[in-house]
Amino acid sequence: MTANLTRKVYDERLRTLSEGSVNVNFNAFTDIAWDDPEFAVDFTDPRWVLTSADALGAHPWYQEQPLETQIRIGIWRWAVIAKVGMQFENLLMRGALDYIYQLDNRNEEFRYLTHEITEETHHTQMFQELVNRTGVDTAGGKRWFRRLSRVLPLAGSLYPEAFFTGILAGEEPIDHLQKAALRSGEPVHPLPRRIMQIHIAEEARHISFAHEFLRLRVPRFGKARRGALSVLFPLIMRVLCDVIMIPDRKSAAHVGIPAWVIKDVFWKSEAGRKTLHSLFSDVRMLAEDIGLMNKVSRPLWKALRIDGRPARFRGEPVPHTD
Repeated sequence: MTANLTRKVYDERLRTLSEGSVNVNFNAFTDIAWDDPEFAVDFTDPRWVLTSADALGAHPWYQEQPLETQIRIGIWRWAVIAKVGMQFENLLMRGALDYIYQLDNRNEEFRYLTHEITEETHHTQMFQELVNRTGVDTAGGKRWFRRLSRVLPLAGSLYPEAFFTGILAGEEPIDHLQKAALRSGEPVHPLPRRIMQIHIAEEARHISFAHEFLRLRVPRFGKARRGALSVLFPLIMRVLCDVIMIPDRKSAAHVGIPAWVIKDVFWKSEAGRKTLHSLFSDVRMLAEDIGLMNKVSRPLWKALRIDGRPARFRGEPVPHTD
């Protein structure tokens, strides 16, 4: 375990993040040229074909489909991810508002989280606008998640360390997928590319905050509380990862993807297994640093198939080969 983070250093980092939000921020409707012809959703545009950074895009079944089918599924995939992302960001905002409601005066978390909530509002707008422009009528997350999300924000004040663990569980997979798509060197349509550029830039602060929040609190927990979180941590990671990454089979079938393909991609195929392991390299590093890896939790990480080498630093690119 690394040395404990002091409150003074934590507050200084939050002030830095807050200043970053003031100096570098985006608006969903002034920083995206929605009506630029280049950004139009054209079902004949091959730039909608999924990159190999997406486990579905890397699957042989997808790559064997006619170009028009790859484009149609690519547009559908972007729309579904955007809708789930919108729902997740909405949950985050409600939980963060619940958390800051009870903060004391002069607490640096209030200013930073209010900035984050403002940014997430713009993210939900650009995600929903993308969905609207594709014409894909997706419900987003699975029904159980949509129903449970009505009460999950209460964890913001009732169990904040679990809530912000959940925030990481949602933010890390989306961030990983977007960075991998941009780093792939393969063509990406300019509309999702611009949305990803904005999201990655601001999400870096949001992920940093969740890391710092847990680094401050968890090492100070007693043995029982830290032990409980050590078990919950990988469970939350895996459950919310599946919510965000795995599309509903009925929705997939509607665009012609067989159930066996979804099952193979998430997470039985070689590309799927590699993706699943790589999604959480940053949070494995965090779990090691704050004392959440132990003889009980390590086997759980392995059983959930999200074990592996921790990242050496935040945002370390994942190599294509082992």
